[in-house]
Amino acid sequence: MENKKRPHALVLPYPAQGHINPMLQFCKRLVSKGIKVTLANTIYISKSMLADPQSPVCFGTYSDGFDLGGYAQSESTDNYLSSLRDVGFQTLGNLIKKLDEAGNPVNVLIYDGFLPWAFDVAKNFGLKKAVFFTQSCAVNTIYYHVYKGLISLPPRDDETSVISIPGLPLFKSWEAPAPMEYRDLLINQYSNVDYVDWVFFNTFHKLEEEVLKYVTKLWKVRTIGPTLPSMYLDKRLEDDKDYGINLFKPNYGACMEWLSDKPSGSVIYVSFGSFIQVEAEQMEEIAWGLKDSNFNFLWVVRELEKAKLPNNFINEISEQGLVVTWSPQLEILTHESIGCFVTHCGFNSVIEAISLGVPIVGMPQWSDQPANGKYVDDVWGVGFRARPDEKGIVNRNVLKSSIKEVMEEEKGKVIKENAAKWKNLATEALDEGGSSDKNISEFAAELLYC
Repeated sequence: MENKKRPHALVLPYPAQGHINPMLQFCKRLVSKGIKVTLANTIYISKSMLADPQSPVCFGTYSDGFDLGGYAQSESTDNYLSSLRDVGFQTLGNLIKKLDEAGNPVNVLIYDGFLPWAFDVAKNFGLKKAVFFTQSCAVNTIYYHVYKGLISLPPRDDETSVISIPGLPLFKSWEAPAPMEYRDLLINQYSNVDYVDWVFFNTFHKLEEEVLKYVTKLWKVRTIGPTLPSMYLDKRLEDDKDYGINLFKPNYGACMEWLSDKPSGSVIYVSFGSFIQVEAEQMEEIAWGLKDSNFNFLWVVRELEKAKLPNNFINEISEQGLVVTWSPQLEILTHESIGCFVTHCGFNSVIEAISLGVPIVGMPQWSDQPANGKYVDDVWGVGFRARPDEKGIVNRNVLKSSIKEVMEEEKGKVIKENAAKWKNLATEALDEGGSSDKNISEFAAELLYC
């Protein structure tokens, strides 16, 4: 394909690692199909990230108005999002002009659902438009119905209300996506979803088959997940061994050396992602729950969260556990010593665990996580939820018994069998001709005629 005729996709993630990584993986898949791709990050993120210099994806920058410190430089969430929208609208347009002047005109803008203003940027330049949702299809369907005024999210303590939507199981109040301070950001994702050319979900067909039947009647849907590096799944992209971007430096050597002498399936891996701030009371309950479980554990506690650990905890568990500030999660989840994954049920972490066949103990915190936890337990059967008390805290005894349920009890055997089944299905989705691979190939072919 001659370079001047090569379709060019500009991809715009929300400026957070949990959004950048899956969209970057999608970029790599598009490049493998002959599409030129430029991933646009904010200036601050671009300066901060540890990126792979050999990446087949091109990178561009735009401004969120906080080039020196990103979100941390802003006065508030509202202030940041307002600047991201207003300054981003202008500077993203400047990037598109710059690419055009350099002989690399853009055909399609693929933007994160958290950035609906990008739709109007694409419209101004006459580009095709695609929205990329990093949360599950089920969660996005719930939020869409809230946006349309068809349902409302019940209070967490309302034991009588349920959410009923075609293609979804019934959700009790405590299982539904949780209202939070970013409610407008989440709900306004759908302000122009009915007018885009494509809707992408980071999932695969068999994982959310029923709800996909419903949403494909609404939009031109493409499932393009799971968005993990190829060498962990289908192994068709030989250079695709990791995500290629890190906003935190993982403690690689310490983690892998510690795991290397642990028995197969004996270690509990614990991580609550790159964003969640766990309450001090909950941190203490997790700490003693892990210690009392008597299993070896590897716990990721970000630097800003370490002060919440109980006094002298790290010394007390030195023979049993390892606490690190960040980890190479994919390599840990594939290590033979790992027995289960205690997670906040962020969708990226859930997808990784499912794709790698690792049983889950779910401790959802907010946003989409309670709904993901329901699917983990009730629908996919790959894990067990640790139910919080009336204060929203999972106490140490509940965590201890939940870990034991997965690691030792009869239900744990079924969970492990289900995890192995879903691992195979995830790989099949990205094998040549699989549902996700087919969707990516078809999209790439459609771009040839943009």
